[in-house]
Amino acid sequence: MPFVKIELFEGRSLEQKQALAAEVTESVMKHTGAPKEAIHIFIQDLPEGTYYPQGQMKTK
Repeated sequence: MPFVKIELFEGRSLEQKQALAAEVTESVMKHTGAPKEAIHIFIQDLPEGTYYPQGQMKTK
């Protein structure tokens, strides 16, 4: 049962996230042989101020 977690800065539309989830699902099916019903995609919107590479805040 594949689980895929995607973290993005907030601001994408619901339609963009739905399209991304659909394409990731197709890719996971193609490369793992897992059935569509077993694939779970989690998309987390990260608000600005939550990502600090090398100790510096990353903005959009």
